[in-house]
Amino acid sequence: MRLPGEPSRRHRVTNNLLGTPALCPVIRRTPQIDALSRSGIQAEAAALIQGADPQILARAIQYLYTKETKGTFELERETASGTKAERFIAALRSIRDFDAASERDQTRLQGMIVDPRYAASGWRDFQNFVGASATGHREIVHFICPKPEDVRDLMGGFAALVNRLKGGGLDPVLTAAVIAFAFVFIHPFADGNGRIHRYLIHHALDEGGFTPPGMLFPVSAAILRNQAAYDGALERFSRAITPHIDWAWSGDSSNILVKNRTDHLYRYFDATPQAEYLYQRVIDAVRTDLRDEVLFVELFDRAMTGVMDRIDMPNRKAALLVRLVMQNGRVGKEKRTTQFPELTEAEIDELERIVRAAQGGAAGGGEA
Repeated sequence: MRLPGEPSRRHRVTNNLLGTPALCPVIRRTPQIDALSRSGIQAEAAALIQGADPQILARAIQYLYTKETKGTFELERETASGTKAERFIAALRSIRDFDAASERDQTRLQGMIVDPRYAASGWRDFQNFVGASATGHREIVHFICPKPEDVRDLMGGFAALVNRLKGGGLDPVLTAAVIAFAFVFIHPFADGNGRIHRYLIHHALDEGGFTPPGMLFPVSAAILRNQAAYDGALERFSRAITPHIDWAWSGDSSNILVKNRTDHLYRYFDATPQAEYLYQRVIDAVRTDLRDEVLFVELFDRAMTGVMDRIDMPNRKAALLVRLVMQNGRVGKEKRTTQFPELTEAEIDELERIVRAAQGGAAGGGEA
């Protein structure tokens, strides 16, 4: 799939570039991109959803939203708990009301997903970098963001890129890769850029018709299974541009100063590695997370029915027992004593067999 393009009489070619001179990433048509585009993953996801019981699917979707929220925060080494998780889930559920090209909507989203004390009033007007603390209170710089005076022009190019790709005929997963990675490379806010970057993946997949209405594929969970590969996709870009940036520590060595022109490094980047990476993660999210969640709810309900038919126990306690057996194949010795002291060993053994039978005889190992 490709953009239809516009004829350029002056150059006698069709302009089917993804963006504009203000921001124009490219994706090369590699054998891997071609193979991924022909994977049929969209149809595979649709068939899986259509074959599921509506009530089971509704509950699986709730799990998927929670799983995505947990995953995207864990990638930032944070815990999505309480109101923080609720705000992000609410943002994901209202994804169709979001305008990815709008500074106002981006800023509103940023305010929803970070601590209110660090909510931005708009795009940054200061130099930013991504780093990690080292010994001696020093910082290790991993990625240098665009200069503050370049941010507004680059984000104007980002808006044009988003609008140009909207309904343009490009594969939705490739669209998601271009938009999401362009945003995170510009890094227009002090905090929350990574979460917005992954939110934009879902927005582009939804807007491109790849994701069924009301559905979400937990891409962050798929990323989290191999975070090193995700870091590698980001580093492919940072390693390419860092040698061309003349920078120095400023003031108390917690800030940096970029001394040369760098805007072109962020305007015209090769997004092929990131597109290949994201496509693989989307496929993994469908074939692993979506399939597993739908199957899990189905088996969980079957096991719950069996357990409750045998012993009329409180719903929450029955659910705990079922989860322990589904995850570990059995209720561990300590959990038998602390969580289920009212049940005999023989009763727990029987309930374990009921749950395993509901799973089709599958058993796990270890102790919860």
